[in-house]
Amino acid sequence: MDRYAELSSGDIFAGKPTAGGLNQFLLIDLLERGVFCVPSPLSQIISGSKVVQALLLNKWMLPDTLIIPRRKHLMDAIGLYSREGIGPVVTKEDRMHCGHGIRKWESIETLYSFVSMSETSYPFILQPYIDHFTDIRVMVAGDYAEAYARDNSDNFRRNMAAGGSSRPFDLGADKEKFCRAVMDRGKFPYAHIDIMIASDGKYYLSEIALNGGIKGARIERVELDRRKQDITDRLIREYAEQ
Repeated sequence: MDRYAELSSGDIFAGKPTAGGLNQFLLIDLLERGVFCVPSPLSQIISGSKVVQALLLNKWMLPDTLIIPRRKHLMDAIGLYSREGIGPVVTKEDRMHCGHGIRKWESIETLYSFVSMSETSYPFILQPYIDHFTDIRVMVAGDYAEAYARDNSDNFRRNMAAGGSSRPFDLGADKEKFCRAVMDRGKFPYAHIDIMIASDGKYYLSEIALNGGIKGARIERVELDRRKQDITDRLIREYAEQ
């Protein structure tokens, strides 16, 4: 970052800018200047925002997953969910981790009554509440892919950070293909992906990030980081050799 202003077309920026909430603006600037970035600017922006994920990766998510940027969109969602017969709903606060920003509401009208008095709640993600599903964490780095199921009988969020447990999960070819398709769309060189498998066997993207917890995984953090670094090194070599 000390030499940020010197970068120009053909240079390589490896890693993330260290500007907090301003990172996305620096990444756009680097793109405009022709600087090659690893991980890709798109993956970094997607990784940092649940709302952006719902905007760009919506087709892989639970049907009727909506982005609510302001009050009008919530009013529109009330009509849609009413027509669809959707009862309880879940909201996801942007840029919150470990399940802290996930909230359940008995109805969308209850949600509206709460947020209508404040504009600070926006933007957020709105989804139908699914009672029975299997929560899966997937790590993908190159040829390596591993998954485990997470459960928490005391918390609908299923998160392990609040005392949940885990067990190995056989990802299978179809679900791995699903995960890699999401990665390709977001230009992720590697990823931690959460998917939910409904009781009818259909599966959907919950969220994706460049880094995340691996508490229930077989792979050690040091080994996973090594694999990620190998991917970074390979991408840099390939770009430098062009």
